[in-house]
Amino acid sequence: MLPKKPEKKKAIRLREQGRSLNEIARQLKVSKASVSIWVRDTVLSKRAQERIERKKLEARMKAAKTNRERTERLLQNAAANADAAVSSLKLDVELMQVMCALIYWCEGEKAKNDKTLTFANSDPRLVTTFLFLLRKSFELDEGKLRVCLHLHDYHKEKVQVQFWSRVTRIPPTQFLKTYHKQHTGKRTREGYAGCASIRYYDTRIARQLQALARAFLKKTGP
Repeated sequence: MLPKKPEKKKAIRLREQGRSLNEIARQLKVSKASVSIWVRDTVLSKRAQERIERKKLEARMKAAKTNRERTERLLQNAAANADAAVSSLKLDVELMQVMCALIYWCEGEKAKNDKTLTFANSDPRLVTTFLFLLRKSFELDEGKLRVCLHLHDYHKEKVQVQFWSRVTRIPPTQFLKTYHKQHTGKRTREGYAGCASIRYYDTRIARQLQALARAFLKKTGP
């Protein structure tokens, strides 16, 4: 191993060339801490400073790329595991009723004396899933289904009615008068299709969903 004094001189010379602490430590086969002490008073030229900053940026970009790739692998593994779990799931009537009840408990109106099942959400996937479970696990009279849209003034009402009719498989003739929200004009949510309030006029099913959710939460909760 070289004596400390020659090592320090080489470290300073390399630093003046714009080498990073890691580069110097690897080249001289010494610790980064030692290099840091040796070169801390070194005056750097503008060119050297620019090279050091460029190397720092490259290192950050490389680390960010590595993190993105790692995250992507984790997401892909999670998606594969989820697909496997869902594909093997046995959706019998009882399970679908409980799933429907839990979704309703989170997003539906839960007034005890309400004679209408009311479920509102702006996510078309969640609305589709809720209606799928509701239709599969209960005998419905499709004529009792209604939809009330909550839209902003930047929405085109006819377009949104057609969109939500496709999502819900409920004909536009069963849509109620649209509720128009007050819009401040400060922000327009790109891709936001408004909120759909699904209503089904059946006290029995509304109460059954609430009872199922309460029973499940009681069984699994404190």
